[in-house]
Amino acid sequence: MGFFTEMFARPRPQEQQRYRSALALLNAMSNADRADIGIKPADFPRIAREMSIR
Repeated sequence: MGFFTEMFARPRPQEQQRYRSALALLNAMSNADRADIGIKPADFPRIAREMSIR
């Protein structure tokens, strides 16, 4: 039973937190900002993944 407690109690990897932060940042951008840098909402997951790796 200790295994299950350990499995669910472990902290999340740092890159997952960075991915969520990057995705929130992209979602908070205005449409004008998105148009300036040329990204579409469909690109958000890929861009957030790249940002979290760095």
